[in-house]
Amino acid sequence: MVPVTSLLIPIAVSSVLVFIVSSIIHMVLPYHRNDFSRLASEDDVMDALRRFKIPPGDYLMPAPGGAQAMSSPEFVAKRDKGPVAVMTVIKPGPPSLGPQLALWFVYSLAVGLFAAYVTGVALPSGAPYRAVFRIAGTVAFAGYALALPQTSIWYGRSWSATLKSMFDGLIYALLTAGTLGWLWPR
Repeated sequence: MVPVTSLLIPIAVSSVLVFIVSSIIHMVLPYHRNDFSRLASEDDVMDALRRFKIPPGDYLMPAPGGAQAMSSPEFVAKRDKGPVAVMTVIKPGPPSLGPQLALWFVYSLAVGLFAAYVTGVALPSGAPYRAVFRIAGTVAFAGYALALPQTSIWYGRSWSATLKSMFDGLIYALLTAGTLGWLWPR
C-alpha cells in the first residue's frame, strides 16, 4: 500500500497536464464546435424569454411537478403540443471563466486523488508502470467520463456531444494514468 500523501506530486502534475490538454482541446481543436445547435430564430426566442427574467438555473418544460401530474390530461397536452425542453439558464453578461477554470482544476485534482488512492491501496511502492497505469487509468476514466451518458439517456443531450466528451475523458484518464505510472514511488 502506498499512502496518498506520497502521491501528492503525481496528483498535482497529472492535474496540471489535464488542465493544459483540456484547454488545448476546447480552444484549438475543432471537434467540440458543433456540440450545441443554434436555434433558427434565436433572436426571437431570446426576446421572448428575456421578458420573464428567468434566474440562472436548470429548467424542464413542461415540468410536471410530480409523478402523478405526468399522467394528467393538462400535462400530456402540453407535452404533446411542445416544445419540450431541458434548459440551463446562465447569468447574462460576459463569461467569468476564472471560477470555472478553478473548479475544473479542483475537479481534476479530485479525480487524480481518487485514482492515486485506489491505485495506492491496490499496489505497493515499486509496482510496475503498466500495473499502475491500468488501475489509475480505469479509476480516472470513471471519474472523467462514465457519468456523462446520463445526460443523453435522461435529458436528450446529443450522443455525439456526449461521446466526444467521453473521448476527452479517455485522454484525461490516460494522462493521469501515465503521470501516476511515471512518478510512482520506487
